[in-house]
Amino acid sequence: MPGKRLTASLRMPAGEAGMVAMVGTVSKPDTHQKLEILSADAQYDLACACGTKQDEGRRRGADGRWIYPVTLPNGGRSVLFKTLVSNACTNDCKYCPLREERDIRRCTLGPEETARVFLDYHRQRKVFGLFLSSGVVGSPDATMDRLTTTARLLRRKHGFRGYIHLKVIPGASPAAIEEAVSLASAVSLNIETPGQVHLAHLSTKKNYLRDIIEPIKLISRLTARGGRFAKVKQTTQFIVGAAGESDAEIVRYMGGLYDRLHMHRVYFSVYQKGMGDASLPAERFGADGEGVPPLRLVGIPSASSGQALPAMNEQGQDALATPFMREHRLYQVDFLLRKYGFKDTDIVFGARGELSLDTDPKEVWAHNHPEFFPVDVNRATKTALLRVPGLGPLTVGQIVQARRAGRIGRLEDIGPAGVRLRKAASYLAF
Repeated sequence: MPGKRLTASLRMPAGEAGMVAMVGTVSKPDTHQKLEILSADAQYDLACACGTKQDEGRRRGADGRWIYPVTLPNGGRSVLFKTLVSNACTNDCKYCPLREERDIRRCTLGPEETARVFLDYHRQRKVFGLFLSSGVVGSPDATMDRLTTTARLLRRKHGFRGYIHLKVIPGASPAAIEEAVSLASAVSLNIETPGQVHLAHLSTKKNYLRDIIEPIKLISRLTARGGRFAKVKQTTQFIVGAAGESDAEIVRYMGGLYDRLHMHRVYFSVYQKGMGDASLPAERFGADGEGVPPLRLVGIPSASSGQALPAMNEQGQDALATPFMREHRLYQVDFLLRKYGFKDTDIVFGARGELSLDTDPKEVWAHNHPEFFPVDVNRATKTALLRVPGLGPLTVGQIVQARRAGRIGRLEDIGPAGVRLRKAASYLAF
Protein backbone atom coordinates (compact mmCIF):
# COMPACT_ATOMS: atom_id res chain seq x y z
CA MET A 1 0.00 0.00 0.00
CA PRO A 2 1.60 3.30 -1.00
CA GLY A 3 2.34 5.90 1.64
CA LYS A 4 0.12 8.95 2.06
CA ARG A 5 1.19 12.31 0.67
CA LEU A 6 1.60 15.44 2.73
CA THR A 7 3.16 18.89 2.57
CA ALA A 8 6.25 19.36 4.74
CA SER A 9 8.35 22.34 5.81
CA LEU A 10 12.11 22.42 5.48
CA ARG A 11 14.28 24.03 8.18
CA MET A 12 16.85 26.30 6.58
CA PRO A 13 20.56 26.37 7.56
CA ALA A 14 21.63 28.27 10.68
CA GLY A 15 22.81 31.26 8.62
CA GLU A 16 19.23 31.74 7.43
CA ALA A 17 17.60 31.36 10.85
CA GLY A 18 13.94 32.13 10.94
CA MET A 19 13.37 31.42 7.27
CA VAL A 20 11.13 28.50 6.40
CA ALA A 21 10.57 27.39 2.84
CA MET A 22 7.68 25.29 1.71
CA VAL A 23 8.68 22.35 -0.42
CA GLY A 24 6.80 19.93 -2.59
CA THR A 25 4.92 16.91 -1.38
CA VAL A 26 6.89 14.10 0.23
CA SER A 27 5.86 10.58 1.00
CA LYS A 28 4.56 9.77 4.47
CA PRO A 29 5.78 6.23 5.18
CA ASP A 30 3.24 3.50 5.79
CA THR A 31 3.78 0.79 8.40
CA HIS A 32 5.86 -1.42 6.10
CA GLN A 33 8.10 1.49 5.11
CA LYS A 34 8.53 2.51 8.75
CA LEU A 35 9.59 -1.02 9.61
CA GLU A 36 12.14 -0.99 6.80
CA ILE A 37 13.69 2.13 8.33
CA LEU A 38 13.33 1.35 12.04
CA SER A 39 14.30 -2.32 11.95
CA ALA A 40 17.45 -1.46 9.98
CA ASP A 41 18.36 1.10 12.64
CA ALA A 42 17.71 -1.48 15.39
CA GLN A 43 20.75 -3.47 14.21
CA TYR A 44 23.11 -1.41 16.38
CA ASP A 45 21.81 -2.92 19.60
CA LEU A 46 22.98 -6.50 20.28
CA ALA A 47 21.76 -6.79 23.86
CA CYS A 48 18.55 -8.58 22.96
CA ALA A 49 20.10 -11.81 21.73
CA CYS A 50 22.94 -13.13 19.67
CA GLY A 51 23.52 -15.72 16.96
CA THR A 52 26.15 -18.32 17.76
CA LYS A 53 26.12 -20.84 14.95
CA GLN A 54 26.21 -20.84 11.19
CA ASP A 55 22.44 -20.97 10.78
CA GLU A 56 21.68 -18.48 13.57
CA GLY A 57 23.45 -15.39 12.30
CA ARG A 58 21.69 -12.06 12.41
CA ARG A 59 20.33 -11.65 8.92
CA ARG A 60 17.40 -10.12 7.12
CA GLY A 61 14.39 -12.38 6.98
CA ALA A 62 12.36 -13.01 3.83
CA ASP A 63 9.76 -10.44 4.89
CA GLY A 64 12.12 -7.72 6.10
CA ARG A 65 14.84 -6.75 8.55
CA TRP A 66 12.46 -7.08 11.47
CA ILE A 67 12.56 -10.89 11.27
CA TYR A 68 15.61 -11.72 13.33
CA PRO A 69 16.94 -15.28 13.95
CA VAL A 70 18.63 -15.35 17.37
CA THR A 71 19.85 -17.32 20.33
CA LEU A 72 17.94 -15.98 23.31
CA PRO A 73 19.70 -14.93 26.55
CA ASN A 74 18.51 -18.14 28.22
CA GLY A 75 20.18 -20.22 25.50
CA GLY A 76 17.05 -21.09 23.54
CA ARG A 77 16.91 -20.52 19.79
CA SER A 78 14.13 -18.71 18.01
CA VAL A 79 13.14 -15.76 15.83
CA LEU A 80 12.36 -12.29 17.15
CA PHE A 81 10.41 -9.43 15.69
CA LYS A 82 12.95 -6.65 16.29
CA THR A 83 12.46 -2.94 15.70
CA LEU A 84 12.81 0.54 17.12
CA VAL A 85 9.62 2.32 18.09
CA SER A 86 11.26 5.54 16.86
CA ASN A 87 14.61 6.55 15.41
CA ALA A 88 14.14 10.15 16.53
CA CYS A 89 16.53 10.92 19.39
CA THR A 90 17.39 13.92 21.57
CA ASN A 91 20.73 12.44 22.68
CA ASP A 92 24.13 13.38 21.28
CA CYS A 93 26.10 10.11 21.56
CA LYS A 94 29.01 10.64 19.17
CA TYR A 95 29.26 6.99 18.12
CA CYS A 96 25.57 6.68 17.24
CA PRO A 97 24.29 7.16 13.69
CA LEU A 98 20.87 8.13 15.10
CA ARG A 99 21.98 11.04 17.27
CA GLU A 100 20.05 14.30 17.14
CA GLU A 101 22.38 16.26 14.84
CA ARG A 102 22.33 13.73 12.01
CA ASP A 103 20.21 14.38 8.94
CA ILE A 104 18.39 11.08 8.47
CA ARG A 105 14.81 10.11 7.77
CA ARG A 106 12.97 9.93 11.10
CA CYS A 107 9.76 8.04 11.79
CA THR A 108 7.81 6.52 14.65
CA LEU A 109 5.55 3.49 15.11
CA GLY A 110 2.45 3.81 17.27
CA PRO A 111 1.76 1.22 20.00
CA GLU A 112 -1.36 -0.16 18.28
CA GLU A 113 0.48 -0.23 14.97
CA THR A 114 3.43 -2.14 16.44
CA ALA A 115 1.25 -4.60 18.35
CA ARG A 116 -0.93 -5.28 15.30
CA VAL A 117 1.97 -6.06 12.98
CA PHE A 118 3.77 -8.21 15.57
CA LEU A 119 0.64 -10.24 16.33
CA ASP A 120 0.06 -10.84 12.62
CA TYR A 121 3.56 -12.35 12.31
CA HIS A 122 3.16 -14.27 15.57
CA ARG A 123 -0.14 -15.82 14.51
CA GLN A 124 1.56 -16.99 11.32
CA ARG A 125 4.28 -18.53 13.52
CA LYS A 126 6.96 -16.52 11.77
CA VAL A 127 8.28 -15.06 15.03
CA PHE A 128 8.58 -16.26 18.61
CA GLY A 129 8.87 -12.96 20.47
CA LEU A 130 9.42 -9.24 20.32
CA PHE A 131 12.36 -6.90 20.92
CA LEU A 132 11.49 -3.20 21.27
CA SER A 133 13.93 -0.33 21.57
CA SER A 134 13.79 3.34 20.67
CA GLY A 135 15.63 6.58 20.30
CA VAL A 136 14.81 9.11 23.02
CA VAL A 137 11.63 10.90 21.93
CA GLY A 138 11.06 13.96 24.10
CA SER A 139 12.17 12.50 27.44
CA PRO A 140 13.27 9.09 28.77
CA ASP A 141 9.93 8.50 30.51
CA ALA A 142 7.89 9.60 27.49
CA THR A 143 9.86 7.10 25.43
CA MET A 144 9.44 4.36 28.02
CA ASP A 145 5.69 4.98 27.91
CA ARG A 146 5.70 4.23 24.19
CA LEU A 147 7.53 0.95 24.79
CA THR A 148 5.48 -0.18 27.77
CA THR A 149 2.17 0.81 26.17
CA THR A 150 2.95 -1.57 23.32
CA ALA A 151 3.87 -4.34 25.76
CA ARG A 152 0.80 -3.65 27.87
CA LEU A 153 -1.47 -3.92 24.83
CA LEU A 154 0.05 -7.28 23.97
CA ARG A 155 -0.08 -8.65 27.51
CA ARG A 156 -3.43 -7.34 28.77
CA LYS A 157 -5.55 -6.69 25.69
CA HIS A 158 -4.37 -9.49 23.44
CA GLY A 159 -3.27 -12.02 26.10
CA PHE A 160 0.21 -12.54 24.66
CA ARG A 161 2.29 -14.55 27.16
CA GLY A 162 5.41 -15.04 25.07
CA TYR A 163 8.84 -13.44 24.94
CA ILE A 164 9.14 -9.63 25.08
CA HIS A 165 12.47 -7.82 25.46
CA LEU A 166 12.18 -4.13 26.32
CA LYS A 167 14.98 -1.59 26.16
CA VAL A 168 15.28 0.62 29.23
CA ILE A 169 16.12 4.20 28.26
CA PRO A 170 18.99 5.86 30.20
CA GLY A 171 17.54 8.36 32.66
CA ALA A 172 14.17 6.61 33.00
CA SER A 173 12.44 6.97 36.36
CA PRO A 174 12.20 4.07 38.84
CA ALA A 175 8.44 3.84 38.19
CA ALA A 176 8.95 3.56 34.42
CA ILE A 177 11.65 0.92 34.90
CA GLU A 178 9.48 -1.16 37.22
CA GLU A 179 6.62 -0.98 34.74
CA ALA A 180 8.92 -2.29 31.99
CA VAL A 181 10.23 -5.12 34.17
CA SER A 182 6.67 -6.11 35.10
CA LEU A 183 5.75 -6.55 31.42
CA ALA A 184 8.94 -8.02 29.95
CA SER A 185 10.67 -11.38 29.73
CA ALA A 186 14.00 -9.58 29.46
CA VAL A 187 15.21 -5.99 29.76
CA SER A 188 18.45 -4.26 28.88
CA LEU A 189 20.07 -0.90 29.53
CA ASN A 190 23.38 -0.39 27.75
CA ILE A 191 26.26 0.47 30.07
CA GLU A 192 28.19 1.78 27.00
CA THR A 193 31.54 2.53 28.71
CA PRO A 194 33.48 1.50 31.84
CA GLY A 195 32.95 4.68 33.86
CA GLN A 196 31.90 8.31 33.71
CA VAL A 197 35.25 9.58 32.42
CA HIS A 198 34.87 7.56 29.24
CA LEU A 199 31.17 8.31 28.82
CA ALA A 200 31.97 12.03 28.94
CA HIS A 201 33.93 11.58 25.69
CA LEU A 202 30.78 10.28 24.00
CA SER A 203 27.88 12.30 25.39
CA THR A 204 27.31 15.64 27.09
CA LYS A 205 23.74 14.77 28.07
CA LYS A 206 24.05 11.52 30.03
CA ASN A 207 25.07 11.25 33.67
CA TYR A 208 26.74 7.88 34.12
CA LEU A 209 25.73 7.15 37.70
CA ARG A 210 22.25 8.68 37.62
CA ASP A 211 21.16 7.63 34.13
CA ILE A 212 22.91 4.28 33.68
CA ILE A 213 24.38 2.69 36.82
CA GLU A 214 21.54 3.42 39.25
CA PRO A 215 18.89 2.10 36.83
CA ILE A 216 20.96 -1.06 36.22
CA LYS A 217 21.19 -1.55 39.99
CA LEU A 218 17.43 -1.06 40.32
CA ILE A 219 16.76 -3.68 37.65
CA SER A 220 19.12 -6.03 39.48
CA ARG A 221 17.12 -5.58 42.70
CA LEU A 222 13.79 -6.02 40.93
CA THR A 223 14.93 -9.24 39.22
CA ALA A 224 16.84 -10.70 42.18
CA ARG A 225 16.44 -14.39 42.96
CA GLY A 226 13.33 -15.05 44.99
CA GLY A 227 11.76 -11.73 44.04
CA ARG A 228 8.57 -10.96 42.17
CA PHE A 229 10.36 -10.54 38.82
CA ALA A 230 13.07 -13.18 39.29
CA LYS A 231 12.34 -14.76 35.89
CA VAL A 232 13.13 -11.54 34.01
CA LYS A 233 16.63 -11.52 32.46
CA GLN A 234 18.86 -8.44 32.39
CA THR A 235 21.50 -7.84 29.71
CA THR A 236 23.72 -4.93 28.73
CA GLN A 237 26.19 -3.83 26.06
CA PHE A 238 29.55 -2.05 25.87
CA ILE A 239 30.51 0.12 22.92
CA VAL A 240 34.09 -1.01 22.31
CA GLY A 241 36.77 1.38 21.14
CA ALA A 242 34.81 4.63 20.93
CA ALA A 243 36.06 6.27 24.14
CA GLY A 244 39.69 5.15 24.48
CA GLU A 245 38.90 2.66 27.24
CA SER A 246 41.25 -0.24 28.00
CA ASP A 247 40.29 -3.91 27.93
CA ALA A 248 41.21 -4.15 31.62
CA GLU A 249 38.66 -1.46 32.47
CA ILE A 250 35.91 -3.22 30.52
CA VAL A 251 36.72 -6.60 32.12
CA ARG A 252 36.77 -5.10 35.62
CA TYR A 253 33.27 -3.70 35.03
CA MET A 254 32.16 -7.04 33.58
CA GLY A 255 33.25 -8.75 36.79
CA GLY A 256 31.14 -6.37 38.84
CA LEU A 257 28.13 -6.77 36.55
CA TYR A 258 28.23 -10.55 36.89
CA ASP A 259 29.32 -10.94 40.52
CA ARG A 260 27.48 -8.09 42.24
CA LEU A 261 24.59 -7.22 39.94
CA HIS A 262 23.95 -10.75 38.61
CA MET A 263 23.77 -9.62 34.98
CA HIS A 264 22.58 -12.43 32.76
CA ARG A 265 24.65 -11.50 29.73
CA VAL A 266 27.08 -8.81 28.55
CA TYR A 267 27.40 -7.96 24.85
CA PHE A 268 29.95 -5.92 22.92
CA SER A 269 29.47 -3.76 19.85
CA VAL A 270 32.64 -2.65 18.16
CA TYR A 271 32.99 0.99 17.13
CA GLN A 272 34.34 1.80 13.71
CA LYS A 273 34.12 4.94 11.61
CA GLY A 274 31.68 4.56 8.77
CA MET A 275 28.43 2.68 8.61
CA GLY A 276 28.80 -1.06 9.01
CA ASP A 277 28.07 -3.77 6.53
CA ALA A 278 25.79 -6.26 8.25
CA SER A 279 26.96 -9.03 5.94
CA LEU A 280 30.60 -8.96 7.05
CA PRO A 281 31.90 -12.48 7.74
CA ALA A 282 32.51 -13.39 11.36
CA GLU A 283 34.22 -16.10 13.35
CA ARG A 284 31.76 -18.55 14.86
CA PHE A 285 31.67 -20.46 18.09
CA GLY A 286 33.55 -23.73 18.16
CA ALA A 287 32.14 -26.97 19.47
CA ASP A 288 33.02 -26.00 23.02
CA GLY A 289 31.33 -22.62 22.79
CA GLU A 290 34.47 -20.53 22.32
CA GLY A 291 34.13 -17.77 19.76
CA VAL A 292 32.26 -14.60 18.98
CA PRO A 293 28.85 -13.67 17.65
CA PRO A 294 28.49 -12.14 14.20
CA LEU A 295 29.96 -8.66 14.09
CA ARG A 296 28.32 -5.26 13.77
CA LEU A 297 29.65 -1.77 13.37
CA VAL A 298 28.02 0.97 15.38
CA GLY A 299 28.29 4.28 13.64
CA ILE A 300 30.19 7.35 12.58
CA PRO A 301 31.97 10.05 14.56
CA SER A 302 30.47 13.45 15.16
CA ALA A 303 31.42 15.90 12.45
CA SER A 304 30.34 18.98 14.39
CA SER A 305 31.34 18.06 17.94
CA GLY A 306 34.76 19.64 17.66
CA GLN A 307 36.29 16.51 19.16
CA ALA A 308 36.82 13.43 17.03
CA LEU A 309 36.53 9.99 18.56
CA PRO A 310 39.90 8.32 19.08
CA ALA A 311 41.48 6.34 16.26
CA MET A 312 44.09 5.10 18.75
CA ASN A 313 42.98 3.83 22.12
CA GLU A 314 44.91 4.27 25.37
CA GLN A 315 46.42 0.80 24.98
CA GLY A 316 48.34 1.96 21.93
CA GLN A 317 46.35 -0.34 19.64
CA ASP A 318 45.07 1.00 16.35
CA ALA A 319 41.34 0.95 17.05
CA LEU A 320 40.52 1.04 13.34
CA ALA A 321 42.85 -1.79 12.35
CA THR A 322 42.05 -4.26 15.14
CA PRO A 323 38.48 -3.67 16.38
CA PHE A 324 37.04 -7.06 15.46
CA MET A 325 39.80 -9.11 17.08
CA ARG A 326 39.52 -6.95 20.18
CA GLU A 327 35.78 -7.62 20.33
CA HIS A 328 36.51 -11.32 19.75
CA ARG A 329 38.86 -11.43 22.76
CA LEU A 330 36.30 -9.68 24.96
CA TYR A 331 33.68 -12.27 24.04
CA GLN A 332 36.17 -15.00 24.91
CA VAL A 333 36.73 -13.37 28.31
CA ASP A 334 32.95 -13.18 28.75
CA PHE A 335 32.76 -16.95 28.25
CA LEU A 336 35.55 -17.49 30.78
CA LEU A 337 33.63 -15.46 33.37
CA ARG A 338 30.22 -17.00 32.68
CA LYS A 339 31.01 -20.60 31.77
CA TYR A 340 34.53 -21.49 32.90
CA GLY A 341 34.71 -20.32 36.51
CA PHE A 342 37.21 -17.50 35.90
CA LYS A 343 37.10 -14.19 37.78
CA ASP A 344 37.94 -10.84 36.27
CA THR A 345 41.09 -10.83 38.45
CA ASP A 346 42.28 -14.00 36.66
CA ILE A 347 42.49 -12.32 33.27
CA VAL A 348 46.00 -11.38 32.15
CA PHE A 349 46.63 -8.06 30.38
CA GLY A 350 49.56 -6.33 28.78
CA ALA A 351 51.36 -3.35 30.29
CA ARG A 352 48.67 -0.91 29.14
CA GLY A 353 45.66 -3.03 30.03
CA GLU A 354 45.25 -4.73 26.66
CA LEU A 355 44.21 -8.30 25.93
CA SER A 356 46.54 -10.17 23.62
CA LEU A 357 45.41 -9.99 20.02
CA ASP A 358 47.54 -13.01 19.12
CA THR A 359 46.57 -15.52 21.82
CA ASP A 360 43.23 -16.34 23.42
CA PRO A 361 42.88 -15.24 27.06
CA LYS A 362 42.64 -18.74 28.54
CA GLU A 363 45.89 -19.76 26.88
CA VAL A 364 47.52 -16.54 28.10
CA TRP A 365 46.45 -17.46 31.64
CA ALA A 366 47.91 -20.96 31.23
CA HIS A 367 51.26 -19.57 30.04
CA ASN A 368 51.36 -17.36 33.13
CA HIS A 369 50.53 -20.22 35.55
CA PRO A 370 52.82 -23.16 34.71
CA GLU A 371 52.52 -24.36 38.31
CA PHE A 372 48.89 -25.32 37.65
CA PHE A 373 49.81 -27.92 35.01
CA PRO A 374 49.71 -30.71 34.09
CA VAL A 375 46.14 -31.42 35.19
CA ASP A 376 45.34 -35.06 36.02
CA VAL A 377 42.53 -35.96 33.67
CA ASN A 378 41.31 -38.78 35.96
CA ARG A 379 41.26 -36.85 39.25
CA ALA A 380 40.85 -33.17 38.49
CA THR A 381 37.65 -31.31 39.31
CA LYS A 382 35.48 -29.83 36.59
CA THR A 383 36.74 -26.39 37.57
CA ALA A 384 40.37 -27.44 37.11
CA LEU A 385 39.66 -29.12 33.77
CA LEU A 386 37.97 -25.96 32.50
CA ARG A 387 41.24 -24.11 33.02
CA VAL A 388 42.92 -26.30 30.39
CA PRO A 389 43.31 -24.60 26.98
CA GLY A 390 41.28 -26.48 24.39
CA LEU A 391 38.76 -27.91 26.89
CA GLY A 392 35.29 -26.41 27.08
CA PRO A 393 32.15 -27.37 29.01
CA LEU A 394 31.09 -30.02 26.47
CA THR A 395 34.45 -31.80 26.43
CA VAL A 396 34.80 -31.59 30.21
CA GLY A 397 31.35 -33.20 30.50
CA GLN A 398 32.53 -36.00 28.21
CA ILE A 399 35.65 -36.52 30.36
CA VAL A 400 33.61 -36.78 33.56
CA GLN A 401 31.25 -39.26 31.91
CA ALA A 402 34.10 -41.31 30.42
CA ARG A 403 36.01 -41.70 33.70
CA ARG A 404 32.89 -43.05 35.42
CA ALA A 405 33.23 -46.05 33.15
CA GLY A 406 36.93 -46.53 33.82
CA ARG A 407 40.32 -44.91 33.86
CA ILE A 408 41.19 -42.63 30.94
CA GLY A 409 44.57 -43.73 29.66
CA ARG A 410 45.00 -41.75 26.46
CA LEU A 411 43.61 -38.84 24.48
CA GLU A 412 41.48 -41.06 22.23
CA ASP A 413 39.50 -42.27 25.28
CA ILE A 414 37.98 -38.78 25.48
CA GLY A 415 36.94 -38.57 21.84
CA PRO A 416 38.24 -37.80 18.34
CA ALA A 417 41.47 -35.82 18.69
CA GLY A 418 40.60 -32.60 16.92
CA VAL A 419 42.62 -29.37 17.00
CA ARG A 420 41.29 -28.27 20.40
CA LEU A 421 41.85 -31.62 22.06
CA ARG A 422 45.36 -31.87 20.66
CA LYS A 423 46.07 -28.43 22.15
CA ALA A 424 44.81 -29.67 25.53
CA ALA A 425 47.07 -32.76 25.46
CA SER A 426 50.20 -30.84 26.44
CA TYR A 427 48.45 -29.57 29.59
CA LEU A 428 47.06 -32.96 30.72
CA ALA A 429 48.43 -35.96 32.60
CA PHE A 430 46.90 -39.42 32.23
